Amino acid sequence: MKNVILTPNPYRDRNFSTVRSAMQILKDSGMRVSLCLPFEVDRGFELPKDLRFSRLDRELPNADAIVCFGGDGTILHTAKAATRRNIPILGVNIGTMGFLAELESSEIASLSQLASGAYKLDPRMMLDVTIQRDRDIIFHDICLNDVAITKGAVARIVYLSVECDGVQALSCGSDGIIVSTPSGSTAYNLSAGGPIVEPDARNMIITPICAHDMVSRCIVTSDRRVITVRMTQNARRNAFVSVDGGKAVRLNLGDTVTIRRSKLETKLIKLNDRSFYDVVNAKFQGK
Repeated sequence: MKNVILTPNPYRDRNFSTVRSAMQILKDSGMRVSLCLPFEVDRGFELPKDLRFSRLDRELPNADAIVCFGGDGTILHTAKAATRRNIPILGVNIGTMGFLAELESSEIASLSQLASGAYKLDPRMMLDVTIQRDRDIIFHDICLNDVAITKGAVARIVYLSVECDGVQALSCGSDGIIVSTPSGSTAYNLSAGGPIVEPDARNMIITPICAHDMVSRCIVTSDRRVITVRMTQNARRNAFVSVDGGKAVRLNLGDTVTIRRSKLETKLIKLNDRSFYDVVNAKFQGK
């Protein structure tokens, strides 16, 4: 591994102190380093004048790996572009939970292992998401964590029907529905009462958000299923579809959201042998 892209979240890595240290560690290990922002920053945000930033799309063709500095959101921002080019990602947590991150900011000395090849790749399943309106596909994307279909107005509920391979699996009025991967099970899914699922499991998790009945519960499906979601009532009300916490797409009555396992997988870089359960205990119990 020779060429590494560093993508720091400027709102998390204050003064870019962590990424500066990482740059030095990687350069001292004989690696070429480029610095790219994972997303556009506010116009009033001032970037350090002594750091040279490049465009991510310009650096990706020659990259061997991407190191993300921030929380899980920073990794999710970068995952799609990296996955489409089969480039592995390593996360350094400067956020709160950071389930997708391999290292804490205090552990960045371990980045030198990239130069020697002392790492493993952890493939994570992704979801393929399309929204069809009449005969047209109005939205298509992939995601690493989840698809959230949620209500618009605060005081209203949305009625959704969920089918697996064309057979109705769930129908309820609720604040929405989450369809997540195992990687995303510790994110929005968990907050909505869904189960924690091991990352290397091959499942999709369907979780109602605050269902307005006593029988609608979370469903864990095989990754071979094709999940479809539609609004069933309230033509004058809207739902919104958001993929990995990105910009919401308005869903109208009659639209169909189709979710299936993607052919692509995100590859996360592993530098240590920590168990998933060690991570869960550390994040939730502070152990």
